Amino acid sequence: MTKKTLLVLALAAATGLVHAQDTLKKIKDSGSVTMGVRESSGALSYTLGDGKFVGYHIDICEKVLQDVRKQLGLSSLSIKYQPVTSQNRIPLVQNGTVDIECGSTTNNAARQKDVAFAVTTFVEEVRILVKANSGITNIAQLNGKNVATTTGTTSVQTLRRNERATGVDFKEVFGKDHADSFLLLESGRADAFVMDGAILSGLAAKAKNPADFKIVGEVLAVEPIAIMIRKDDPAFKKAVDDSIMAQMKSGEIAKTWSKWFEQPIPPTNTKVGMPANENTKKAWAQPNDKPAEDYAKK
Repeated sequence: MTKKTLLVLALAAATGLVHAQDTLKKIKDSGSVTMGVRESSGALSYTLGDGKFVGYHIDICEKVLQDVRKQLGLSSLSIKYQPVTSQNRIPLVQNGTVDIECGSTTNNAARQKDVAFAVTTFVEEVRILVKANSGITNIAQLNGKNVATTTGTTSVQTLRRNERATGVDFKEVFGKDHADSFLLLESGRADAFVMDGAILSGLAAKAKNPADFKIVGEVLAVEPIAIMIRKDDPAFKKAVDDSIMAQMKSGEIAKTWSKWFEQPIPPTNTKVGMPANENTKKAWAQPNDKPAEDYAKK
C-alpha cells in the first residue's frame, strides 16, 4: 500500500467515509450490528418497553441480518437496537452509529443524496387522522385548525402541496415523535394529525378507545417506505436487497404484513385492520428502490 493510499484512507476515516463502503466488514470484524428502530411508528416499528422493539420492519430487518450473518460465515451476530427519531435517523446512519434503519422512512430524491434505500417494502398513503366526533371530513375543514405532525417528517409539506389545500390556512403543531403527535390530537391540542396511514392506524389501534379516532379525506400522497442504509456501499445494499427480494418472492413478506396489520398485535392485542394496498403488492411483485418523486409522475 502506497503512502498516498494510506493518506487517502486516513482522510476518509477522519471524515467517516470508510464506514460508507465497508458495512459488511464492520459487521464481520465486530460480530455485531446496530439496527435503527422507532419507538412509535405504528405497526412498522415500535417499542413494548424494556428495550424490546417489534413490528413489520423489525421482522424484515431481523431476517435480513440473519441472512447477512450466514453470508459472512458468522456463528452468531449481536444485534443492538438503537432508537432513532425523524430528526436524527439520517445523521445516525451517515455517521456510522446505525448500520440499518428499520423504521418508517420515505425514500425521496432529497434523502437519496445523503443515504441509500433498500427496495421498497411498503408504499404508504399519507392521510388525515381526526377525532371521530370532530366533524372534520376533508382538507378544507382544516382551515383555521391546528394540525399535528412529527418534526423531521415530510407529511405537512405534502398536505400544503395538495391542490385541495389551496387557500386553507392551518397552524402546524409539532410532536417530537409520532406518539407525541398523536397525544397532541388525543389531548385536543391539535384538531388533526397528518402522517402515513399505517402509523395513524397503528397509533389509533393502540389508543385507550380506538373508536374515538378515524382517518378521513382523500389520500394526500403516495410514498415508498424503505429500509435505510449508508450511501455508496453497494456490497451491503446488495446483501440487504437480496434478502428482502427473497422474502418477497417466497411470500414471507406478505405473511409478515398480515401478522402486523391484519392480526391482533401486542401489547393490547388490537388489530390495525389494514390489508396491503395495491401499490404495496406491486412493489413486492416488481422490487425497486425508486424515490417518491417517481410515484408522483403518474
